[in-house]
Amino acid sequence: MKKIFICMFSLIIIHGAIAQENKTIEVNMNKVKLQFMLDADGRPVYSINYGQSPVIKPSHLGIKLQNDSNFDDHFELSGTERKSVDETWNPVWGEVSRIRNHYEQVIVHLKQQSGQKRLLDLVFRVFEDGVGFRYEFPQQPNLKYFVVADELTEFSLTGDHKTFWIPGDYDSNEYPYTISPISKVDASVLAKSATDIAVRFVPDQYGIQTPLMMKTAEGLYINIHEAALKDYTSMQLHVDIKTFKLTTNLVADAMGNKAYMHAPCKTPWRTIIISDKATEILASKMILNLNDPSKIENTSWIRPMKFVGIWWEMQTGKSTWSYSDRPDTLGADGNPIPNGRHGANTANVKRYIDFAAKNGIQGVLVEGWNIGWEDWFGNWKENVFDFAKPYPDFDVKAINDYAASKDVKMIMHNETSGSATSYERQMDTAFRFMNKYGYTSVKTGYVGKIIPRGEHHDGQWMIDHYLRVAEKAAQYHVMLDSHEPVRPTGLQRTYPNWLASEAGRGNEYNAFSNGNNPNHETIMPFTRLMGGPMDYTPGIFKIKGYSDVPGRQVHTTLAKQLALYITMYSPLAMAADLPENYEKRMDAFQFIKDVPVDFEDSKIIEAEPGEYITIARKEKGTGSWYLGAITNENSRNSIIPLDFLDKGKKYVATIYADAADGDWKNNPEAYQISSYTVNTGTKLSLKLANGGGAAVSIKPLTENDKGIKAYK
Repeated sequence: MKKIFICMFSLIIIHGAIAQENKTIEVNMNKVKLQFMLDADGRPVYSINYGQSPVIKPSHLGIKLQNDSNFDDHFELSGTERKSVDETWNPVWGEVSRIRNHYEQVIVHLKQQSGQKRLLDLVFRVFEDGVGFRYEFPQQPNLKYFVVADELTEFSLTGDHKTFWIPGDYDSNEYPYTISPISKVDASVLAKSATDIAVRFVPDQYGIQTPLMMKTAEGLYINIHEAALKDYTSMQLHVDIKTFKLTTNLVADAMGNKAYMHAPCKTPWRTIIISDKATEILASKMILNLNDPSKIENTSWIRPMKFVGIWWEMQTGKSTWSYSDRPDTLGADGNPIPNGRHGANTANVKRYIDFAAKNGIQGVLVEGWNIGWEDWFGNWKENVFDFAKPYPDFDVKAINDYAASKDVKMIMHNETSGSATSYERQMDTAFRFMNKYGYTSVKTGYVGKIIPRGEHHDGQWMIDHYLRVAEKAAQYHVMLDSHEPVRPTGLQRTYPNWLASEAGRGNEYNAFSNGNNPNHETIMPFTRLMGGPMDYTPGIFKIKGYSDVPGRQVHTTLAKQLALYITMYSPLAMAADLPENYEKRMDAFQFIKDVPVDFEDSKIIEAEPGEYITIARKEKGTGSWYLGAITNENSRNSIIPLDFLDKGKKYVATIYADAADGDWKNNPEAYQISSYTVNTGTKLSLKLANGGGAAVSIKPLTENDKGIKAYK
């Protein structure tokens, strides 16, 4: 049952500019303390402490309006409102089944001292693990339609923190992470050299993307991001490498404007998550809590799933998305001449359906099924794809009937080539097509320059577009997996059919480029995944030998690929490798078959960004737990207490570990599997190879488990 305890009271309204300067408003929650005041020029200023340690030094806030140079200062305090909230709510799916939302809120009402005396509200929510704040524009006579020219939010850091960052690119989040002091940030080098990214636009040499993860010399962990991004543009950060000050850098549109607003309205939340424990950063639910409750009343049709698909074989060059290499030359049947390597053909799709049905995998994704692939890449063209017309060798009805007979759900793929305008015109047709042929989910793609021309993937027009797609999908009871979108900001609470996104450097970069560093997956949960689940496409078993490029391989061990199903959470989880590679190692594939995608509880056992992560998750309704442990390029011995298990119960732990001589580079596919009985007093000792990991299933002991020895 949802429990809400709210008390509200107003502070005394203070008048007069002189009085404002000395009035400090404080909000405290456990160790987190927020202070707010107006400076001598009437500019809003805030600061944040964690215990006795300053986290954000006094920093200015403000919004600059187009054609109005007076809206960011000369404010006076016209009043404040406070309330306390302590509630619990149940997500439709996720890492936990209950979430506590506990915060102290203050709304600061500001009014310009002269001129049109426009109004601005600043809303602060202080949680036990950080602060969220946003700007609100009340309904008022002198501000209705307006354009945001800039946002003046500052985050004045206390030192030259260790930082995990990628360039502030308006079109891509798919860069490898750099670890450096904040003073060494320089986005220009990586932006120029990252030729494996299809579309890049990095206008600021010192611009970096959020979520931004930092660690202070004193051991504090700080994460800066945003929540509930809608009706606005996305936030990036500009770094002053000398003063360590971060300033909001909003993604501009084709006209150079940042956002178009209509009061009453509000910005997304700016979030600062703080802890002296890295594990608590990963456990934070603050970003989710700052989003609105679900807009979908009946969510019974929303069901997380695992899936396989014709994807890795195209990434590695075994087959193609396109049907023909000569699209302008027609054969006797009036169709382009087939190249003989098209992956999305009926016989091949049925092979994946058979594999899924045999192994209890719920879904099959098919890319390259519809016409247009010969004409898409690198062309800034508006009308490329038809989202209801298959290639001649893809019998959509026969495949639908075959999948239904095997109790397998088909997952649609809609690549837009960046032409959002074309997709919007076809959305209803596309979703009706999905309904007709039994597709319960869709993976969208935006590889290419955006149309409307001049817009960016992370600008306001596209932010609104992604939401329109989520809403349209919900209208047709279709679940959504977005690729190449803006990075998520917790909107899966509001739109729970929006199961996952890419919006980061995924596993596929190991197929066609230099790949991902062994520490990549130990950074991503602290950065990209802070805002929501990622379709990372784990589960690659053939670590070497899938490419003709010398030295190309996945930069993990096989056991680490299994562990990623726990440490890189997604309710839409792909077993990304080819069926034949799984069939050679069905003992290891058992973990993928078993691991759930929806959990009752999660325990972040140990973590350090860039180094290691160990997480245990409890499956809904079974009492079983699943554990994943990963490390960077260095080997690691992890001692894992199982004190999260129920007292008095015995379990069987099946450990999928790196072999004794395992190594991500030299012996990545070597693994060992062992089973033991364990209980709440057991401490597992897991040896993780260089670039390796371990996955563990922990199931309640049954009569069939007699003879399994106890763990010592």
